[in-house]
Amino acid sequence: MKQSFGQLQDGTAVSRYCLRNEQGVTVSLLDLGAVIHEIIVPDRTGQLADITLGFATAQGYAESTTYFGAVIGRCANRIKDGAFELAGQPYQLAKNNGANHLHGGLFGFDKRLWTVDSLTADSIEFSLISVDGDQGYPGTLFVSVCYRLDNNNQLSIEYRATTDQETLVNLTQHAYFNLSGQLGSTVLDHQVQIFADHYTPIDASLIPTGAIAPLAGSLLDLTQATLLADVIDKPDEQLLLAGGYDHNYVLNSAGDLTQPAAIVRHRASGRVLTLYTDQPGMQFYSGNFLNGNALGKSAIAYPKRSGLCLETQRFPDAPNQPDFPSVTLRTGETWHSTTVFRFSVED
Repeated sequence: MKQSFGQLQDGTAVSRYCLRNEQGVTVSLLDLGAVIHEIIVPDRTGQLADITLGFATAQGYAESTTYFGAVIGRCANRIKDGAFELAGQPYQLAKNNGANHLHGGLFGFDKRLWTVDSLTADSIEFSLISVDGDQGYPGTLFVSVCYRLDNNNQLSIEYRATTDQETLVNLTQHAYFNLSGQLGSTVLDHQVQIFADHYTPIDASLIPTGAIAPLAGSLLDLTQATLLADVIDKPDEQLLLAGGYDHNYVLNSAGDLTQPAAIVRHRASGRVLTLYTDQPGMQFYSGNFLNGNALGKSAIAYPKRSGLCLETQRFPDAPNQPDFPSVTLRTGETWHSTTVFRFSVED
């Protein structure tokens, strides 16, 4: 269940942990970044394959800015100019995406070595302490993430966080999926369905404008299962701004873990991924910034759009958008969220 995954340049040892169920599904995780390193699931013929992008070495994760499989914090997504006010006090965060703050900053949770608090055959719980002033955020934050794999091929991710001072929290999981199992191929042959009637439009720097707009009539409307190849390169202002999909969807199922938020299908293999979450939003990202420069597992060069992400979240730039769900965490409160990935096959 525990294996060495090498070490970082400073000599820090990194370990890998494997969860397996009775159906033959395997999920491998790292204590570096609480990363999902592998997800091995069958196709309709029973053929097993890894369906998530990643690196073969610990140093690959440490040097990358792709966030492959990592837990993102303190705040997922972008914060405009890396600036916000909290309780009347201005704060300046690290800027690592042009003028903006992205996915926790220059040294976010994806680059940290997490502590393993518990480990069983079907679950693992990681924890992390983020000190006051980390990347510019106020307060010391105490975070835990529990992964659990059941015999229904469901991988649940449960997040908890508390703080000793009012701060911001918006955690997510940044796995890149390619259900074909051919990780050097694109995901343009995947069908995507997102149960959302609204989204948050973006500007040229990929920051939300503050509007919550209807999707009906837009190429971003994925309420019906849609083959990505049919729409992703069509002339649409929002798709052109992001080079594809990189947008926050306002989920119809917000707060309801019994209703699917999204379904991804790969017809050739029969693999299906269904997402459930209690979060109000989900960033659908089609791997637009991948460019084949970084070699991944099995020395695979991951080209543009070779993986897609379903990042459950509160909305981007929420601290600066009063109409968006709050990402403020106060002392005495617990930030709690659950996301479930369910893997299945269909004929």
